[in-house]
This record gives sequence, C-alpha cells and structure tokens, in this order.
Amino acid sequence: MILLTGIALAFFVAPDGWRLPVVAAFALLEVAETVFTWRLSRRGAPKVGAETLIGAAGRAVTDCRPTGTVRVHGEVWQARCEAGAAAGEPVRVVGRERLMLLVQPLDR
Repeated sequence: MILLTGIALAFFVAPDGWRLPVVAAFALLEVAETVFTWRLSRRGAPKVGAETLIGAAGRAVTDCRPTGTVRVHGEVWQARCEAGAAAGEPVRVVGRERLMLLVQPLDR
C-alpha cells in the first residue's frame, strides 16, 4: 500500500524530475515496513493447545460438584472441581486430565 501511494504521488503530484526518487523512496519504505512486521511476527513461539489453559480464569457454566462445565477463553470445557463451584462462579484452571480441566474457585 505504501508503494502504491508513492506511485500515485509520483505521477499526480511530484514534478517530472522527482518521479523516480519518490517511487524509490516509497519502495524502500515498503521493504522496511515488510521486514519490520515480518520480524515482529516471528518474535515468539505460537501458544496453542490445552496446556496453555493452565492458569487461565473462566466461569462455571453449570454446577461443578465435582464435575460440570466451564467456559474458558470463550470455549466450553468439561471440568472437575473438588472444592465445588456454583454456576456463574469464577474459576481458575489448575490442571487437566485428557480433555477435562481441573479447576478451583477463585474466591477460595
């Protein structure tokens, strides 16, 4: 987009002798922006999977006494809460067993 802006400026605004330098300058800006955003996007490893849920806060959808469902990061999971959690109560994920999350109420 930066390069297209430079080309438009070169042909419609810049005087005849400045067309090539304007396009070259905007091309350099385009390359610099591309390199910057590419390096910025490669900084950290992607964080995916059920392991990333440990430590996340959520809310009990149904009563967890000891099993029920919770919503964490917008997803509904089966959960087990040994201390018990009522529906709507905030919980924190402390572990997982296969596809079941182990949670504890935040209030306790």
